[in-house]
Amino acid sequence: MGDSVLTSIVLPLSLVIIMLGMGLSLIIDDFKRVIEYPKAALIGLTNQLIILPIIGFGLAVGFDLAPAMAVGLMIIAACPGGVTSNLITHVAKGDIALSISLTAISSLVTVFTIPLIVSFALGYFANDDGTVIELPILKTILQTMGITIIPVGIGMIIRHFKPSFAVKMERPVRIASTVIFLVVMIGIILGNKELILPALKSIGVVTILLNVLTMGIGFGAARLFKLNLAQSISITIESGVQNGTLALVVAINLLQQNDMSIPPALYSLLMFFTGGFLMWYFGRRAK
Repeated sequence: MGDSVLTSIVLPLSLVIIMLGMGLSLIIDDFKRVIEYPKAALIGLTNQLIILPIIGFGLAVGFDLAPAMAVGLMIIAACPGGVTSNLITHVAKGDIALSISLTAISSLVTVFTIPLIVSFALGYFANDDGTVIELPILKTILQTMGITIIPVGIGMIIRHFKPSFAVKMERPVRIASTVIFLVVMIGIILGNKELILPALKSIGVVTILLNVLTMGIGFGAARLFKLNLAQSISITIESGVQNGTLALVVAINLLQQNDMSIPPALYSLLMFFTGGFLMWYFGRRAK
């Protein structure tokens, strides 16, 4: 799929709306909770920011993925938790405060870690023809900040000065961002269907493994360190529900490599199924 209004305008705009919606739901105290719950926050962020990329790299190497597919897998593994994770956590009766805090903090940190991880992946998984794709780190940090941190900041400012308006708009913005994300996702899949169907055979299992393994490790680590069930649920979901829209923006808009968007697209679809299972399983049994 060549450059189009969908990928060049609608996709980045959808990310801005999603991040603005996140800002509308955030207050300063959400960041302070990291200090209030240091053990839970540290476990969640370690799993999300360190373990997830390591698992992604191990799967890419272990399954000997094609360079584009390997880098695409690393892109989604480098991304922060998505705002959908907060909704899934709520239905699954997890710790909402912890979920929001992890999403917010990881979204800030990954502005700087995504360029480093993706740049490493581009250098390690060189194309078969020897072509090397470079990602300008400083430029990428500034661009990522412009479409993530700035909208979040604007949303938080609105929440601070117009709290009633922010609360009223939180749900419509969340619904709108979800609809736009699904439309963009469907458009990308349809535009790349000749690539996605064969890719399902080569990376379908890998993307499922990345999602399930990370969630499993997140839950196991939380229970190992004796966190309560609600905190464990939050960490599990935050570990596996990523910001797929940001991953697509990095692959398509920053790297301009449509084939690298296939793993993030598949992962983004699969995580809704695993997230749905967690909502059903924990939602009916957690107190």
